[in-house]
Amino acid sequence: MSEVIVEIDHVSMQFNLYKERVDSIKEYMIKMFKKQMNVEPFIALQDISFKVEKGDSLALLGMNGSGKSTLLKLIAGVLKPTTGSIKTVGTIAPMIELGAGFDIDLTARENIFLNGAVLGYSKADMVSHFDKIIDFSELHDFVDVPIKNFSSGMLARLGFSISTVTQPDILIIDEILSVGDYKFQEKCEIRIHEMIQGGTTILFVSHSMEQVKEICNKAVYIEKGHVLEYGDVHQICDRYMV
Repeated sequence: MSEVIVEIDHVSMQFNLYKERVDSIKEYMIKMFKKQMNVEPFIALQDISFKVEKGDSLALLGMNGSGKSTLLKLIAGVLKPTTGSIKTVGTIAPMIELGAGFDIDLTARENIFLNGAVLGYSKADMVSHFDKIIDFSELHDFVDVPIKNFSSGMLARLGFSISTVTQPDILIIDEILSVGDYKFQEKCEIRIHEMIQGGTTILFVSHSMEQVKEICNKAVYIEKGHVLEYGDVHQICDRYMV
């Protein structure tokens, strides 16, 4: 029997959207105290349930605003669901937002250790993996350059190299590969397949159906915060593209 590594049980996520503009923290606090803030609830996800088995590579499909990134943040533990529960097994390496876990004023060298710490790696781990990270990212000439001078593609190279230098149990990738050049995307896909063969579970978001079909074996189709279908990646992609 396959091991369930991610279990999402009747999860809903509500955000409170403030319709009024406030220009300072003081004004915000005064309006909050006087209950003058006009709040409109927004349901990003509603009563979502499904399970992901160990070793699966799952694509999350849906239009912009469907709730994919919110769901990934919930699985990564960045957000907590309004209702329901999410259970995960093992270590998680999330690549959800470009530059997340980095300090733009620090160099690539310094950010490798900072981002490694955010992911739960020790300094000794990062020292032992440092050369592999730089080699894979191909940033040898920019190791001591502040990353505020990096392009989005260079940031993606660095983030992906750090997140995949070890074998996490769960790797979350949200549109990060789309900013890299074609050759680096191919290089990343090869590493992802190696990680899948090593037992890593992949949660993947991309608008490239070719990339989705190449990497994933299953998919979940999300629309307006609801799961429409879950199953074989080719069948779900066909329905999504109709």
